[in-house]
Amino acid sequence: MRAVVFDVGNVLYGWDIRALYEKLIDDPARLDWFCREVVTPEWHFQHDQGRPFAETSAELIARFPAEADLICQFGPRFTETIVGEVPGMAAIVEGLAARGVPMFAITNFAAEFWGPFLPTARLLRPLRDVIVSGAERLVKPDPAIYRLARARFGLKPGEALFVDDRAENVVAGEANGFPGHLFDGAEGLAARLAAEGLLPQ
Repeated sequence: MRAVVFDVGNVLYGWDIRALYEKLIDDPARLDWFCREVVTPEWHFQHDQGRPFAETSAELIARFPAEADLICQFGPRFTETIVGEVPGMAAIVEGLAARGVPMFAITNFAAEFWGPFLPTARLLRPLRDVIVSGAERLVKPDPAIYRLARARFGLKPGEALFVDDRAENVVAGEANGFPGHLFDGAEGLAARLAAEGLLPQ
């Protein structure tokens, strides 16, 4: 094993739709309802698949016309759903970079939101390449996105540890040439990277 392939959301950077809307909705019960029924992760997943916000927001507004103003905030203010670096991950990325370990990422992320996020994302700067699902119109856990990543990153089966916070993505990665680590925090990942010889014990 000679490389690491990260997920981005909730591995390198925290992500939470509620972080945006708690600034816009004062009533906790209404906030709970809005995030559960209107702007949901399942609705947002369409953007990761490559659908434009202009289309998905129009469809959602047709279902919830009284919520139009709040729905319209999602696209232009998407970066406010990103809630900072996951604790401990900066040290891991810096440690791998110092040892010359090649780093990459495969992320389910909307192409139109990726551009505004990238300049703020210092943890991504040492990475050599990132597969962005919305740009490729392929999403994890589709096997095709892992095959694309291995081809583009120049990795043979078994050469890179794939780190993701969702079990189904880890399982699919393992089936397509990426030994996996189910992320539950930086401490556990640091121990795994040390065991693989990619970080010091």
